Amino acid sequence: MIGFGYARTPLGQIHYAECGTGEPVLLLHQTPRSWDEYREVLPLLGAGHRAIAMDTLGFGASAPPAEHTIEAYADGVLAFMDALGLETAAVAGHHTGGVIAVEVAARAPGRVSRLVLSSTPLVDAEARRRREGRPQVDHVTEREDGSHLVELWAGRAGFYPPGRPDLLARFVRDALAARPGLAGGHRAVAAYRMEDRLGLIRCPVLCVGADDDPFAFPELRPLADRLGAPTAVIAGGMVPLEYRAAEFARVVGTFLAGGEFAIP
Repeated sequence: MIGFGYARTPLGQIHYAECGTGEPVLLLHQTPRSWDEYREVLPLLGAGHRAIAMDTLGFGASAPPAEHTIEAYADGVLAFMDALGLETAAVAGHHTGGVIAVEVAARAPGRVSRLVLSSTPLVDAEARRRREGRPQVDHVTEREDGSHLVELWAGRAGFYPPGRPDLLARFVRDALAARPGLAGGHRAVAAYRMEDRLGLIRCPVLCVGADDDPFAFPELRPLADRLGAPTAVIAGGMVPLEYRAAEFARVVGTFLAGGEFAIP
């Protein structure tokens, strides 16, 4: 059974969901989602761990951050761990959550036992140049007739599996909850200097890629190469992690148990 709570931190209240007992694994979601991205994953990982999915500051039901930066989001993660009394935890992040996880592991290497980077972009100088001038993902202007809701839906539909409007509905719900900072996470990723932080990570790392994710899958091996990390590919996986929740949970569970993966 999934339980819910709020952790009181100096940065404001942080909402979370959790399932199971044992060694903790902290799950960080993509922009502009919430803990709900891990709704199906929590009971699966919770069978052998204390699986915790927190709402990043500014998303879901958590307090807004002072600013939308990866560093500020990481502040929230560490404050959350303090509030729950987690001296160490495995950390898994998807898309923006993976970038946040990089910063947490780089800043506090003694507190992250294992790191899973799922569909995580490699954000270096070249990547920042590529992102300049691109249309902002998920950016819509509110209109009185509500047509911006259709625009928000349509803008993501191509990255979601056909026949699964339920997944898109969950995305739209989280996106609306994140306004007015809806696109803040995307801007934070685009500005992050990941190349300065990767060398500070000290724990075992696994890079996971969904092979139908057009944003992040091409960067799976370059990121793994930078980290000297093994990789795992989720066949048929897309941007929404929920679409292949069982496969994701299996890969993460195997890695947390010390299972080995191939190094590219």
